Amino acid sequence: MTVSPPFERLPPLNALRAFEAAARLGGFRQAATELGVTAGAVAAQIKLLEAECGAELFHRHARGVTLTALGQRVAPRFSAAFDALGDAARELRRLAAPRRVHIVTSPALAQLWLSPRLSLLRAAMPDVDISVTALEDPPDLKRTPFDLCLFYTPPEAGGTALWDERLLPVCTPAFAKGLAEPADLARVNCIADVVWQDWRIWAEDVMPGQHLAPTGPGFSLYAVAVQEALSGAGVLMGRQSLVQPHLDSGALVAPFRQPVPLGLSISVWMLPESRNDKVVAAVEEGLRRAAGRVVAA
Repeated sequence: MTVSPPFERLPPLNALRAFEAAARLGGFRQAATELGVTAGAVAAQIKLLEAECGAELFHRHARGVTLTALGQRVAPRFSAAFDALGDAARELRRLAAPRRVHIVTSPALAQLWLSPRLSLLRAAMPDVDISVTALEDPPDLKRTPFDLCLFYTPPEAGGTALWDERLLPVCTPAFAKGLAEPADLARVNCIADVVWQDWRIWAEDVMPGQHLAPTGPGFSLYAVAVQEALSGAGVLMGRQSLVQPHLDSGALVAPFRQPVPLGLSISVWMLPESRNDKVVAAVEEGLRRAAGRVVAA
């Protein structure tokens, strides 16, 4: 007969992660996006945790979920615990690979802004291993293995602004011959990103009071939209930093030469504690220097 008390078993880590993410983000769907699983999987994990502790942690409603009193009381402690776990994991990665920096950015910036500048970064820091992951939205750096975020942000969002983005229609020189004024855009293919509202923003500034409903193909990958413009398929609403190499080479032209501020900047940021990491800070500084460099297409 043993006289040692039984070791208290912790609830499953995945169930605790699901609860903490859903509590912090305000819903199962949001937690699923962060954790890379389905909302049903998050719901199942939380149900498992509730069964194990014998109490409900969320009220389920037709419009979503809200924390119970118990959930509200314990959620901050779990968030603090996972923050500490994330800090420890980052420290482990830093000590195991002190010359490795992982950048997360959007697909458009990864393909059209960052990728052409990676050679500049590597030439300046040949002993640093720089890797890149593309995500649609900025992640929570505390919960991910990334060192630097590089995304479009509004001015008040913080971080270091590298480039204040501007919009201008672009097309091939041959296509531009049929465009005398902005109103001519109503009768040609206008290529667009299916998520961005760039055409509306530009038209409201350049053509106030006029209705412009551009028609043409839409793409979820901006790099594909740029290739369509290069092939002569229509007029693309260009983000200047992403199409400038093609303007410099003459492959694309801006027929109206009326750039409009987008109201967003390409910005880079890191966790405050990462500023003590000289390698991460050096890569951020390298991005600042590279921001002013236009790399040939």
